[in-house]
Amino acid sequence: MIPRYSRPEMVAIWSPETRFRIWFEIEAYACDALAELGVIPREAAKTIWEKGSAAKFDVEAIDEIERVTKHDVIAFLTHLAEFVGPDARFIHQGMTSSDVLDTCFAVQLTRASDILLTDIDGLLAALKRRAFEHKNTVTIGRSHGIHAEPTTFGVKLAQAYAEFSRCRERLVHAREDIATCAISGAVGTFANIDPYVEEHVAAKLGLKPEPVSTQVIPRDRHAMFFATLGVIASSVERLSIEIRHLQRTEVLEAEEYFSPGQKGSSAMPHKRNPVLTENLTGLARMVRSMAMPAMENVALWHERDISHSSVERMIGPDATVTLDFALSRLTGVIDKLLVYPDNMLKNMNKFRGLVHSQRVMLALTQAGLSREDSYRLVQRNAMRVWEQGADFLEELLADKEVTAALPEAEIREKFDLGYHTKHVDTIFKRVFGKA
Repeated sequence: MIPRYSRPEMVAIWSPETRFRIWFEIEAYACDALAELGVIPREAAKTIWEKGSAAKFDVEAIDEIERVTKHDVIAFLTHLAEFVGPDARFIHQGMTSSDVLDTCFAVQLTRASDILLTDIDGLLAALKRRAFEHKNTVTIGRSHGIHAEPTTFGVKLAQAYAEFSRCRERLVHAREDIATCAISGAVGTFANIDPYVEEHVAAKLGLKPEPVSTQVIPRDRHAMFFATLGVIASSVERLSIEIRHLQRTEVLEAEEYFSPGQKGSSAMPHKRNPVLTENLTGLARMVRSMAMPAMENVALWHERDISHSSVERMIGPDATVTLDFALSRLTGVIDKLLVYPDNMLKNMNKFRGLVHSQRVMLALTQAGLSREDSYRLVQRNAMRVWEQGADFLEELLADKEVTAALPEAEIREKFDLGYHTKHVDTIFKRVFGKA
């Protein structure tokens, strides 16, 4: 997590100040529940809230205490006691450190999820707007990087919209899965704390109780969460790579916005490079790389160990902050993307009609030729276009075997671009609905 790829709202979730404030709220809500149960005095719970809420936790002071205690939660509780006074003895009754740490992590991840969901909504809005703008902008579809058949640029963007809609659904489920609270004490048996305390804290923090915490929340939940972030990052990369390919000089069908005063190269003043989408490709690799250690965190020893802790201190902030930045940057790229329809048509016609080869082949089969013979005839003429720069239609019209099966008018009709876009409306209705 470095400032270059960070946005303030997401960074704030992971700041020490935010973490300690959440820790306090967990402890204070637990005290409320304990007071209701008669375990601690109601006045003590009230004092803890009043004095803790007014306190400004000193991060450096807590760190200094931790250097002696070698325990972060104890260091915080010691610092908190300085504000609360004698009633601090009622804080953390029957609880263990993981109750605070894991519940806090759940709060942070759900808050991060909400920001990421907003990010995806912004990206979806940009994709939808640009998709409808280019709904009928004909371009060549490519397979293996080679011209295949015509599509529209709007369909390309509609595909991305559908993909990120799925990403959003996955994140909603991952958020729900991660939003669990554990206030169950040592080894998760509630021996020293009533389960009602967990239910109360969970409700106050917008979480649900973990059914069996074993002292820690099971890390399969976290593995799924970070895997979901990795999938979203992969979708970011997929769209970014599409734009990078389309911006290549030999293609130049779309291009990142190049702002006034922007420079593309320290050596070559003419350069306009796809630096944003290249950056997004790299950021996606980083987010994806954090899914594997999250999966390795699942297998903890017995009821708990802390092998997961060091991992999560890094991947929690880094994955969410990086993905937040990436989604925002991608939204900006799509919003300002320069699209060149004339170049799309120029590129599609570069091989002089080859993109219509399947239609001709199918027409020959309909006329009675075997598929093998139809393929052979069409490929024979197509290779002359590849190798000699010939015109595909002219070659077909000059081929007596082809014209013996198909009249000239029918051959010419197979070169109609509109044939390839006749179901674009159907695709858009499937993706965007009737709107």
